[in-house]
Amino acid sequence: MGDQEAAHGAAAAGAALPPLPPGSEEGGCPPWLEALRRRLHGCGQQHALAFWGELAGPQREALARELAEADLEALRPSLHKAVAAGQPGQPGQPGQPGAALEPLPEELCGSSIASDPESLRDWEQHGLLQVAEGRVAIVLLAGGQGTRLGVPYPKGLYDVGLPSHKPLLQLQAQRILRLQRLAEERHGKRGALPWYIMTSGHTREPTLAFLREHGFLGLCEDDVRLFEQRQIPALTPDGKVILETRGRLARAPDGNGGLYRALGDSGVLADMEARGVRYVHAYCVDNVLARVGDPLFLGFCVRKGADCGAKVVEKQSPGEAVGVLCLADGRARVVEYTELGDEQARERDHSGRLRLRAGNICVHHFTLDFLKLVVREFEPQLPFHVAHKKIAHVDESGNRVEPTKPNGIKMEKFVFDVFPFAKKFVQFEVRREDEFSPLKNSDSAGVDCPSSSRRHQMALHYRWIQGAGGRIVDEQGNDAPSPAEESETPTICEISPLISYSGEGLESHVKGRTFRSPVILGDP
Repeated sequence: MGDQEAAHGAAAAGAALPPLPPGSEEGGCPPWLEALRRRLHGCGQQHALAFWGELAGPQREALARELAEADLEALRPSLHKAVAAGQPGQPGQPGQPGAALEPLPEELCGSSIASDPESLRDWEQHGLLQVAEGRVAIVLLAGGQGTRLGVPYPKGLYDVGLPSHKPLLQLQAQRILRLQRLAEERHGKRGALPWYIMTSGHTREPTLAFLREHGFLGLCEDDVRLFEQRQIPALTPDGKVILETRGRLARAPDGNGGLYRALGDSGVLADMEARGVRYVHAYCVDNVLARVGDPLFLGFCVRKGADCGAKVVEKQSPGEAVGVLCLADGRARVVEYTELGDEQARERDHSGRLRLRAGNICVHHFTLDFLKLVVREFEPQLPFHVAHKKIAHVDESGNRVEPTKPNGIKMEKFVFDVFPFAKKFVQFEVRREDEFSPLKNSDSAGVDCPSSSRRHQMALHYRWIQGAGGRIVDEQGNDAPSPAEESETPTICEISPLISYSGEGLESHVKGRTFRSPVILGDP
């Protein structure tokens, strides 16, 4: 008998229960409170009511609601399973002896870098056709706050410091608008391109308020829908829920893999189906270079008949902290860099490149049919992963504690854990400098930070101008340094997404012209 079953059995057999906290029995203990108390006792979480007697009515209602929504009986077993799975040396664990890791076969791989021009044109044209026909939806993973950036608001509202000072959400919305126009220009139809934004309890209201204040950033309000992922109680290492305050659990979003349950619970999948959506493009909010709804990637996946796909960039070094897309015992999956053994990470192929080099950048393609299958059958099978965090809480006396080192565990699911369930999975390699610049840290870290995101975005636009026949010079008339170069006076350069999605259509703006920094092609 498992721990959970044993606990239920003890409660059912009339095991002694601790008394209710002071003040709980005023006027008699209501049946729902007695049921909650027994439930908490049965799964070893009775301390959650330690301050019940001190709470006002609304606080009691809020805490009872949190406890009712939490899958309390599954928390400890899920934690134990996740911790065990993360232990090194588990038989067959990726990166361990016995786990066969291989690159995806060539026939399942595409590339914006190495594929022939005819294939690239066909994939892009076919992708734009899907957009024009209204068969595409875009899902944005935007549950993260800007805590590591040092701001108290969602990452999507962050301004990396471009001349326009557009926050990430605005840049991405304008790419959607430009993509719709491109599809209409190529195919004569303007299909709806719905944008579904997955938020968390912390990011929903600020994100919605921002969208409303800015007129949904030029998009049709009916085509923008927010939905919320679950929050899971944070736990002590021995599996007890942590109280953030006397009347509130410490909770955290259930990871980007919470997408699948949220799609079902919110009715988003049903909405997609009603709209005639067939294909879904999913990406993370914190990549300033993200090609939202990329028709080239979409067209490749559709032409290949894939039910699931992922964009990748080539790893820069064996030790780079990025998950690797590969086949593990014949099934597509992402192996985290911490799971990859040193020997496997360093192994080279005949060309001298890393054998396992496909770095995952969290840009994914799904068919709607595959997502429906995941929600219906596979989501409960997705594993939890543990993250050791510093979690503010109240101690046994109810005093606030701000820990200086990790004291608890947050459990989360990963979006890529559905890859092994795909019948046909494909990968698509892109240039890092064109499509991947994550925003994770404050500038003090020096990498994956606002200054690097800003530099990479401006360097991309600098290359677009050069590619379209424009020239950027310094005060002496010499070619100005790219924003990507180390320079005391780097070129300032920005092109509105409303003018160009991926460098197209710039000849009429720049060909044969000479510019001096700052070079700004703003909203038309």
